Amino acid sequence: MFGYQGGESKETVTRKTGYRDDAKRQWSCLTPLDLSQIKNEEQLITLVKVRYSLPYEIAKADVQGWMAGKQF
Repeated sequence: MFGYQGGESKETVTRKTGYRDDAKRQWSCLTPLDLSQIKNEEQLITLVKVRYSLPYEIAKADVQGWMAGKQF
């Protein structure tokens, strides 16, 4: 999701970097290493759930709200 796949365009790398920085602002408990290893929405939901001790449905709603309109 935020990690680099290799062979990506400069625009894609820039967009992912911006999203990663935005996610860090949204969830300050997530480390740069955490964010670089997240591959999909479900992993982000799980990490937010665990780090913030939230019920799954609330973490899912938070992540989906944050992801709205973003292109991954």
